[in-house]
Amino acid sequence: MGASSSTASPSPEAHEQREQETLASAALALPLLRAAFSRSSSTADALPDALAPPRASFRAPGSPPALPLPPHFHDLLAGLGPAIASQFFGRAAGAADAAGDAGWVPFLRGFNRCCARTPASRSLALLLRVYAAACASAGAPCGIQLQEGDGEEGADEGKVAGELAPEEIAVFLWMCWAMAWSALAAPGAPGGGGDKSEPVAVLLPDVTHLVLSASVSAGAVADDAGIWGWEVSSDGKGVKVQEFTSWVLSTAPGLGNCLSRYVRDRIRLLAADSVEETSVSTVNTTFDTSDVYLLTRGRAWAIALSLRNKLAENFLTASVTGIDTDDLLYRSSVHGKGLSRFWSCAEGYHGPMLILLSAFSKGGGEDVGSGRRWVIGVLTEEGFESKDTFYVTYYASNLTGKEKNFIYCHLHPQMRTYEANPKPVGLAFGGTIGNERIFLDEDFSKVVVRHHAVDKTYQHGSLIPNQGYLPVEASVLDVEVWGLGGEATKRQQDMYKKREDIFSEQRRKVDLKTFASWEDSPEKMMMDMMSDPNTVRREDR
Repeated sequence: MGASSSTASPSPEAHEQREQETLASAALALPLLRAAFSRSSSTADALPDALAPPRASFRAPGSPPALPLPPHFHDLLAGLGPAIASQFFGRAAGAADAAGDAGWVPFLRGFNRCCARTPASRSLALLLRVYAAACASAGAPCGIQLQEGDGEEGADEGKVAGELAPEEIAVFLWMCWAMAWSALAAPGAPGGGGDKSEPVAVLLPDVTHLVLSASVSAGAVADDAGIWGWEVSSDGKGVKVQEFTSWVLSTAPGLGNCLSRYVRDRIRLLAADSVEETSVSTVNTTFDTSDVYLLTRGRAWAIALSLRNKLAENFLTASVTGIDTDDLLYRSSVHGKGLSRFWSCAEGYHGPMLILLSAFSKGGGEDVGSGRRWVIGVLTEEGFESKDTFYVTYYASNLTGKEKNFIYCHLHPQMRTYEANPKPVGLAFGGTIGNERIFLDEDFSKVVVRHHAVDKTYQHGSLIPNQGYLPVEASVLDVEVWGLGGEATKRQQDMYKKREDIFSEQRRKVDLKTFASWEDSPEKMMMDMMSDPNTVRREDR
């Protein structure tokens, strides 16, 4: 006789609910999700309003802006909340579907579609779908073509095709940045429908270099000569969605996390009691530093999109709230050019550092203002060491190959000796000694960039326009070094410098008591002999 089971098997509905709850809890705590679901069930517009970004008056960078802000941009952002709600939460957004547990599972299902762990290509496809829906509600031009999938849940599983014009890519990137801004610069701010205060003015970052990078990667800008003077325009050659996806996955993978992060932040704010949190932070969002530092807010965001570690959050914050000038360790226009000046500012800093180098190629003419400038950035995790050989460090963006010739930093030794084959003095990255991928000379006046064939450490690809196979020699305009280790690392560097100053002061001091009198010193005897060697001197016995 077999014993009957004392517990009945769960129903398919209960099994699905448990699966959806388990999947959602990996992205956000279930109590927060339940509170958000309860508040979103009050009215039909509660969830779309909660998913909308805070009200703000965005303006394009530059004066006058090189890329004007499209007139439909604010309408596009206003339609962002309804687009997300209809794409993922359509069956749980209305009050009719939100009675008891009847709408809880669809709510979790929609949350998991955009926030659960998924391949980066699918996350980007979902983001492009949201962008297309927001453009449709705003009446904005959009070259994305949606191909619906099969099945009940095919609304977000179909392919995304079409072509994006350069201006559309810029608008898409600005939308992604505004989604990040809503979480970092506007804590606790309600959605666009709930805040009746005056919208805050927000300066958008410059994304021209990102649009140009996508266009070059897709072949829309075929030759290097076309890079100089290139401008974003709606009538420029477009980039196919498949090519744009490949560029994002290889160059800016952080864009794939934009939608899931945004939805999590808005759901978290919806679950919290935001009655007393209606202020929008305006820290550094209206100050344009594009003409002040090489590390602009646009470059900081581009670096954040390329990283997949904790430093990405630091650069993302810098792109939203502004650059913290206290992190600037060295700037050649302020501290002076040269390796010794650089070393006096960077020595003892054992933490992540960003080096930005601005130069112009001599092939572009002697006119520095001709627009043929370029910037190279190097990110290191452990600071610099003075050695006469390459050394290994952790490269933050993991662009590594077979060799480990990451950094070369060689100063003149204090005690100079004869060297048959003296090592070059300067900074270098990649390659080998004598054939460095990037070499910055001792005076910080010249930089040499070589073809990637000499380098087996970093990934292949051109670093500057018009590079070719021959080494490119360029004149250095400015060099910046930013310390990214935080206050603790800066305090350790200050303690190191104070200790070195004490040692230097001790080495300069001479205790005369340790020497005998001058009359009995051998130095005086030798000087007297040199002055008159024929003088008869009595020998002391």
